[in-house]
Amino acid sequence: MNVTEDELRLLMSRGLNGDAAAHESLLRSLAPVLRSYFGRRVHDAAHEVDDMIQETLIAIHTRRMSYDRARPFMPWAYAIARYKLVDHFRRRGASIAVDELEEWHAAESFEDASAARLDVDRLLSGLPDKQQAVIRSTKIDGASVAETAAKQGMSEADVKVSVHRGLKALAAKAKEQ
Repeated sequence: MNVTEDELRLLMSRGLNGDAAAHESLLRSLAPVLRSYFGRRVHDAAHEVDDMIQETLIAIHTRRMSYDRARPFMPWAYAIARYKLVDHFRRRGASIAVDELEEWHAAESFEDASAARLDVDRLLSGLPDKQQAVIRSTKIDGASVAETAAKQGMSEADVKVSVHRGLKALAAKAKEQ
């Protein structure tokens, strides 16, 4: 499920107004977004992604009163996620270059993400539904081939072939344009 900035802001606002169901929906909606965020950045400790998601959701919950309703929601949420990511690397004794942090921050601009999502949606719309689904799952949402196969009711080999063919078709389409 792809949620928009407006939907997330509305859920956050309702949650701040005391709507517990909206707050729960907000946190559930954020989990796959955070999985993708951390999955793209933590390659050598993928097993720790769930812990980072949980820590981030807890921080969003406990710091929710610091959210300014007049501002976009996702940059605020990504800032919290970024702190959790830095904490993760510090616990592991890794150093993080300032340039790398700046790249993370720049890539998280919701406006950039929205434009990119529209481009991706436009490109994927020309593919068969099956290829769209497996590419979204594996390449955008960060799910494994096994997770995607189970979710789509396909074999892992079929997922791999569909992703390969879909990406090949996208490359050809991009070359034409």
